[in-house]
Amino acid sequence: MTTLLLDASALLAAFDPDDPNHDAAALRSPESVTPLLTAIERLADDGGVVTSTADLVSRAAEISERHSISVYDAAYAAAASQGGYQLISCDKRDLVSRGLAVLPADANEEGSR
Repeated sequence: MTTLLLDASALLAAFDPDDPNHDAAALRSPESVTPLLTAIERLADDGGVVTSTADLVSRAAEISERHSISVYDAAYAAAASQGGYQLISCDKRDLVSRGLAVLPADANEEGSR
């Protein structure tokens, strides 16, 4: 099973029923949003928060330059790469289209295989 790293757009989509990625980001079940919120609140307590290091920032800067994206977006890609995670994002323009992330629906399809 692949460990997933969700960026802010994927997390926000899970809570916004008007977002086109809502169903996939909420794991196709509205009742999963409450447990998702609970899980997010626990992340800091169980080591699920990625700590910014000089190496991570350097890698983010390299990805930013190579893909012409913001360092903010590149930091997600760097953190996913560093941790061996699959980055989940709703940011088609900057992350998904460059192969740095997959949409929530695509991650759900991969997870069900």
